[in-house]
Amino acid sequence: MGTLSRRAVLVLAVALAGLSAPRAAYGQPNFIVILADDVGWGDLGANWAETKETPHLDELAAEGTRFVDFHSAASTCSPSRASLLTGRLGVRNGVTHNFAVTSVGGLPLNETTLAEVLREAGYSTGAIGKWHLGHHGRHHPSFRGFDYYFGIPYSHDMGCTDTPGYNLPPCPPCPRHGAAARGVRKDCYTEVALPLFENVTIIQQPVNLSSLAARYAEEAARFIQRASNSGRPFFLYLALAHMHVPLGVPPPPPAPGRGIYGASLSEMDALVGRIKQVADSHGKGNTLLWFAGDNGPWAQKCELAGRLGPFVGAWQRQRGGSSAKQTTWEGGHRVPALAYWPGRIPARRMSRALLSTLDIFPTLVALAGAALPPNRRFDGLDVSPVLFGWSDVGHKVLLHPNSGAAGKDGEIETLRLAQYKAFYTTGGAMACDGSVGPAEHHQPPLIFNLERDIQEQEPLDAASREYEAVLAAVSRAYAQALEDIATDNVSVADYSKDPAVTPCCNAQHVACRCRAPGTHAAVLHRRAERRATRLCL
Repeated sequence: MGTLSRRAVLVLAVALAGLSAPRAAYGQPNFIVILADDVGWGDLGANWAETKETPHLDELAAEGTRFVDFHSAASTCSPSRASLLTGRLGVRNGVTHNFAVTSVGGLPLNETTLAEVLREAGYSTGAIGKWHLGHHGRHHPSFRGFDYYFGIPYSHDMGCTDTPGYNLPPCPPCPRHGAAARGVRKDCYTEVALPLFENVTIIQQPVNLSSLAARYAEEAARFIQRASNSGRPFFLYLALAHMHVPLGVPPPPPAPGRGIYGASLSEMDALVGRIKQVADSHGKGNTLLWFAGDNGPWAQKCELAGRLGPFVGAWQRQRGGSSAKQTTWEGGHRVPALAYWPGRIPARRMSRALLSTLDIFPTLVALAGAALPPNRRFDGLDVSPVLFGWSDVGHKVLLHPNSGAAGKDGEIETLRLAQYKAFYTTGGAMACDGSVGPAEHHQPPLIFNLERDIQEQEPLDAASREYEAVLAAVSRAYAQALEDIATDNVSVADYSKDPAVTPCCNAQHVACRCRAPGTHAAVLHRRAERRATRLCL
């Protein structure tokens, strides 16, 4: 065989380079994951025609892909967030229920977060918003792979504020002098104010809820600008306070009823719109933006809770209780989800693929060209073929952990197999009317065909041929899933409590206040905030 000429070698090199051009041209993309709190599937106008308050999210749907069978990994805060950041269910990563203000532990330190993987791959990493995966010691986000953190350590109803917003029933503002007010609801936090962190430092306590959304948007824009200036790709995890109560809405005061929720939903929508605008301004086509919810609406909050859409869990409602947040009914974990990446993700596309927040971890790791952490199994999938419109196939089986309404927290007693959903345990969370659906165990399981019965109203007749055929497949899938978990490297979270670990910037002041005297809450200057701080680890 003759020797290639120099010209032939050059032509071959160019041709070979062309084969890898798509990856080289795009390089490592930027990632923005926006996680809304307690948002309903029907709170997205693109999903539910009755919703009119989400023009920016609807625009995002029109310019990207909307996922209509997308699920949170759990139906309550901490487990859902832990699963997003590890790609593993709570029975594997150890986070099976929510952490408290006094929690010593958090997401187990032997679990590897998405931020840690991406930072190792050369990314600048930032977390803005609610954490709720442990705030004491090395459980703080600054030690879990994030270069920058700005936000609150847990839900914003877990500390008092001077601007308490709208809740049902309402909680009072933080006390200013002497002991906390008497006769306050037992689930109102009055002794310790809600802190706002920048990295490991409390910069405001109590936080001003009225301006929190604007500050999140401001800090997100700053982080994107800094990362862009550095020349490094970035990963921004933006965990919003919306739509969790208390709802803080900008003036003027909204009308009663849906007006309060609608105004807050509009504020969230505008925030997402601003983040999209900032991302586009730093190179449209370089950034994947993924929006999703952490779980369904908190139904006991009545008109301050979101819309379920058609996912009403009718079987449970007939027996009492809510079928939304904290439950394994569709309303508890089916959430709105959008993906936007101009030039890569098809516009105006609706996907029916069965997907989950569990998939965010392995998908972003793959797109970054990084490797999954070894010696553990993952519940999430790399769903980039679905994102790019090459496929519409997601999970064959999706597991839904108990999340507070019934059964032991974190255990798997509900699963999805294609269009079928099987319940080995059912139960309803507290509803707006105060009712709670009792836990019921089912052996053999209740099985619903979601293709025909999206409202989960009538389970299959156990004597039918369809039930018998599906039961065999469900039983196999369930046994295989439990075996896979039992033989995996699983973690155990520390849920012990100690009042000494409560974030408090000045224990000598009522409610741990630490703002400079005379500084007005609504116009607190950043330098004044930083003067009145101390480390709180």
